[in-house]
Amino acid sequence: MTTLLRPAIVLFLVLTVITGIIYPLVVTGIAQVAFPDQAGGSIVLKDGKAVGSSLIGQSFSDVTHFWGRPSATAPQPYNGLASGGSNLGPLNPALTDAIKTRIEALRTADPTNKAPIPVDLVTASASGLDPEISLAAAYYQAPRVAQTRGLQPEAVRKLIDTHARGRLLGILGEPRVNVLELNLALDTLR
Repeated sequence: MTTLLRPAIVLFLVLTVITGIIYPLVVTGIAQVAFPDQAGGSIVLKDGKAVGSSLIGQSFSDVTHFWGRPSATAPQPYNGLASGGSNLGPLNPALTDAIKTRIEALRTADPTNKAPIPVDLVTASASGLDPEISLAAAYYQAPRVAQTRGLQPEAVRKLIDTHARGRLLGILGEPRVNVLELNLALDTLR
């Protein structure tokens, strides 16, 4: 029995060291050299302090800032530990009620805006953590943000254009803007 058990234990320990220690250290080292920002969590700094990540959305609810996509995470929005969609189907009354509530909140925040509401302002992404909104969603909110901050609407739209990101590789996805980065830039216009 010892002749069978000893090689199995040795192999277990060797593979544990290789796959549990050496491999993760090598991959982490390569990532730190090749992609230092992403490997460090894509942390966004303001005045030398971490204020968030460009990869995970944050909850903005005051009318002076741009709002991101709704988050499907619970109990708090944009909770990375609870990442995942709501799994509510299109015919589910709970989804319909949530969308109606979000539309009402947008209309209450900006009652003069009669433009169609972009879908990404009332529906959560698959992960519930989306840090970006479409340009249509940003432009929809621009009049409210400009009015509440006493800014010219053109200045706010120019800020959106400055922070806009195009399609990945020129063909994948839609043009978008990171909400945290846009709001930080907006705060510097005061």
